[in-house]
Amino acid sequence: MIEKHIVLEDIDLVTFYGVNNVHLQMIKALYPKLRIVARGNIIKVMGDEEEMCAFEENVAKMQQHCAKYNSLNEEAILQIVKGESPSGHLTDGTAICYSVTGKPIAPRSENQRLLVEAYQENDMIFAVGPAGSGKTYVSIALAVRALKNKEIRKIILSRPAVEAGEKLGFLPGDMRDKIDPYLQPLYDALQDMIPAQKLTEYMEQNVIQIAPLAFMRGRTLNDAVVILDEAQNTTTQQIKMFLTRMGQNTKMIITGDMTQIDLPRNVKSGLKEATEVLNNVKGISFVQMDERDIVRHKLVTRIVNAYHKYEQSKIQQYELFNKD
Repeated sequence: MIEKHIVLEDIDLVTFYGVNNVHLQMIKALYPKLRIVARGNIIKVMGDEEEMCAFEENVAKMQQHCAKYNSLNEEAILQIVKGESPSGHLTDGTAICYSVTGKPIAPRSENQRLLVEAYQENDMIFAVGPAGSGKTYVSIALAVRALKNKEIRKIILSRPAVEAGEKLGFLPGDMRDKIDPYLQPLYDALQDMIPAQKLTEYMEQNVIQIAPLAFMRGRTLNDAVVILDEAQNTTTQQIKMFLTRMGQNTKMIITGDMTQIDLPRNVKSGLKEATEVLNNVKGISFVQMDERDIVRHKLVTRIVNAYHKYEQSKIQQYELFNKD
C-alpha cells in the first residue's frame, strides 16, 4: 500500500468538493479500493498503486475542468472517470472564459469580437464606446482568461477617481471606503467570473489589484493585464503617466465613453487626446463601439440614441445662430 498527496491549485474548493462535500463523496464511491481523505486543498490517498494512478490522472482532469468552467457536477465527474470528455459547454472557441455559474462569456456583437481579436494581435488596445457596450466586461474577461492560462501573473484594474456630482470628502470612512464606490463596476465583473473565495484569495495575494489611477505613479507593471476604465476622465498628464507604466509581457486595455466626460470644462480629456496622438503607432489598436453593441436593457440603447440626437440638434442650432 502506498500513499500520495495531491495539491489542488487555482480552483474554488467549494466548487470542486461540492456543497456538503457531495462531489467528494461521489469520487470516493467511484474508487472503493482507495482511502481518500481531504483537508483543505490537499487530498491524501492510500491504496492500490494502479488505481491510485488512475485516480490522480482523473483528479487532474477534474481540476482543469473546474478551473476552466468554474463548475463541476456529478455528470462531469462520471464522464471524466469513464474516460469521456465532459459535455455541456461551448466547443466552437467563441467563449472567452466562463462565469461562476458555468455559463460561457463570449463576444455578443461584432465590435466586441473585434476587441477580442485586437487583444490577440496588439499589446495596447483602446476600446471607446457608449455605456453598456461591454467594453469593460469583455476586457476583464480577457484578463481573467490570461490569468487562468498562466500567461500573466497579475491583473491590475484602475479608474480615475473623478466625481460625477459627488464629493469624495463627504463620503464616510477611510480612503479605501471613499474610493471603493468608484471601483464597484470592476468588482461586479470580477465576481461574475471568479468564485468568491478564490477572488478574495487573489486580492489578498495582490494577484488581482484594484486601485485608483493616482496609485499607478512610479510603478513598472510587468507580466500583467492592466485595464484603465473610464479613461475619458483622465487628464493628458494622467493618461500619459499610466501608459508609460507598461513593462515586459504586459497588455494594456484602455476603455472610455467620450459622451460621459466629468472633467471641468476647461480640461481636455486625456483619452480624447491619446486617440489623436497615438492613432498611427504600431502595436496599438483602436476599437470604436456604438449603440449596436449595447447589451444592457433595450431602453439603454434608446436613451443613448435620444441624447445623441439632442446633442446633434444643439450643435446644429449653435451653427445656425453663428451663421446669422
